Amino acid sequence: MDKFFDKLQAVADRYEELGELLSDPEVIADSDRFMKLSKEMGSIRETVEKYNQYKDVTSQIAENNDLLREKLDDDMNTMVKEDLKNLNAQKDQLEHEITLLMLPKDPNDDKNIIMEIHGAAGGDEASLFAADLFNMYSKYAERQGWNVEVADRNETEVGGFKEIVLIISGNKVYSKLKYESGAHRVQRVPVTESAGRVHTSTATVGIMPEAKDVDIKLEQKDIRVDVFRSSGAGGQHINKTSSAVRMTHLPTGIVVSMQDQRSQQQNRAKAMEILRARVYDYYQSREQNQYDAERKSAVGTGDRSERIRTYNYPQNRVTDHRIGLTLNKLDRIMNGELDEIIDALILADQTKKIEQLAND
Repeated sequence: MDKFFDKLQAVADRYEELGELLSDPEVIADSDRFMKLSKEMGSIRETVEKYNQYKDVTSQIAENNDLLREKLDDDMNTMVKEDLKNLNAQKDQLEHEITLLMLPKDPNDDKNIIMEIHGAAGGDEASLFAADLFNMYSKYAERQGWNVEVADRNETEVGGFKEIVLIISGNKVYSKLKYESGAHRVQRVPVTESAGRVHTSTATVGIMPEAKDVDIKLEQKDIRVDVFRSSGAGGQHINKTSSAVRMTHLPTGIVVSMQDQRSQQQNRAKAMEILRARVYDYYQSREQNQYDAERKSAVGTGDRSERIRTYNYPQNRVTDHRIGLTLNKLDRIMNGELDEIIDALILADQTKKIEQLAND
């Protein structure tokens, strides 16, 4: 615990140092440096404020303990003990809050996301489940006050999706939805099943933080752009002009096709947005094989044996296999009530990081 508080004191010392730097005329004159230091100071302000509160509370606890060693009348003794009880509760709460603030921060947590949902194993039923997941995340986003934009879709003749690509924007979207990457398994009787047998199908969900120009710069010479005619489900042409766009990032081989927008210019803009996110995701990993391993780990191949979560319709049950959480409220979850699952995943992640922090 001493090491933890040494780290905490180092943060407090840095905060004081930043305050001095931001009042230096040379720093004020350098707008880029001033902004960078201001952002750093803002990022640790809450931690330092909580630490100062913690020191104040522990000082009051020490004073009360000293009082209890003196000869006090019964009323004063009772009052000091009650005050001490409240102060110890505050101390425990502040320790918990400070620990969470000291956990390593994911630099992408504040970002918007690109979400890709693919129908995987199970044919038509998998595509229908992909559509169900799209509806589930759309309703959850609405509850959060986020905005959902469909960037591209590839529909099936039964009303499902082979693939649908979303841009979800709002407050801290990535911090909550980053745990959704992986293979999602559904167990239910398909509408096409006449014998009433339960089938198992899967859809994969991929979550990528939205990348801006400041995150990654794509050179035009590294991008090949092909245009072609947009087509609808079943292959019929829905546009007689070449408005669909395919972009290939030559250094990585990443390909993005976009045909859902009304014009070639709009398709180009959306394709570039998604390409930038995929390339940023790629370059976050240092080597190609590491990228592939992470991609397979995060999204999976969609095989029925791979899953992060199972949606069992006959028993109205959802199970997240990573944390062993089972909820018998599938109908509510499919209606966008994902908070209980996401909060549990965040807590499990925080618990793991707290253990690592204690061992450092």
